[in-house]
Amino acid sequence: MSGWCRELLAEHRLSASDLIWPVFIQEGKNIETPILSMPGVSRVTLDILVEKVKAAHGLGIHAVALFPVIEAKLKSPMGDEALFPNNLVCRAIKEIKNAVPDIGVIADVALDPYTSHGQDGVVENGQILNDATIKILCKQAIVQAKAGCDIVAPSDMMDGRIGAIRSALESEGFQNTLILSYAAKYASSLYGPFRDAVDSAKFLGAADKRTYQMNPANSDEAMREIALDIEEGADMVMVKPGLAYLDIVQRAASSFQVPVLAYQVSGEYAMIKAAAANGWLEGEAVMLESLLAFKRAGARAIFTYAAADIVYLLGNT
Repeated sequence: MSGWCRELLAEHRLSASDLIWPVFIQEGKNIETPILSMPGVSRVTLDILVEKVKAAHGLGIHAVALFPVIEAKLKSPMGDEALFPNNLVCRAIKEIKNAVPDIGVIADVALDPYTSHGQDGVVENGQILNDATIKILCKQAIVQAKAGCDIVAPSDMMDGRIGAIRSALESEGFQNTLILSYAAKYASSLYGPFRDAVDSAKFLGAADKRTYQMNPANSDEAMREIALDIEEGADMVMVKPGLAYLDIVQRAASSFQVPVLAYQVSGEYAMIKAAAANGWLEGEAVMLESLLAFKRAGARAIFTYAAADIVYLLGNT
């Protein structure tokens, strides 16, 4: 079949509007710190962030997601820094919105960047306290909404947090702030480079998050978790990781009426980059193919660290 005909009959297409760009932010000025385990990705200070967001918006990217690197001296057992209106994330939201008002800003609602133990929740006697954590997450979401973010994205996997955050937002007048729930977030081994990026691995140590993240062996459980979060008020839901869980993406997209998003996580991204660097595969082609697989499975939008590079590539092919 001729190339033009293949394109004409293609069932799915990838475009800039499908991609959300996750970015890592740090304190300081004019500093860009490469992340060794994520080739092509860096932690950046807010002045550099704003310029990168402007460039991404110019390429057609409609949304960015913020992930902070919190200095060790600001971490605490309860993650108090997450609640301060002048914290790194809140300042980033304001600066982006001042510079590029039309781009969507997604803020991660979770305590692990801020806790001295690296867990997503309050810990007591080695146990995660679900309800105590939710109270803090509600306050964090309100602080982010007041800073001007468009979407709060609870990624913690505490039970009942979506309904609580929805009520908290509406009680403060933020009815139009959307909730993206990480409804099916698996206890995956593919998060390693991300934990390097946000400098949380050393705080988590030998502990893990299996008591609240999902068992990779389960798929029906994911459908139940997604249904519960939608019932509680989620506007959209996330499946994470993405490529290794395309069956979950497909089931969710077929079963529910809200948008289903997928995350090409750090390990998935890093594997492609590492193989390409060794000459084992054609990196750009494989990255495009993997992102198209998300679309084919039914993902409405995709978080990918390759967003800016892929959009530039799409515009020049």
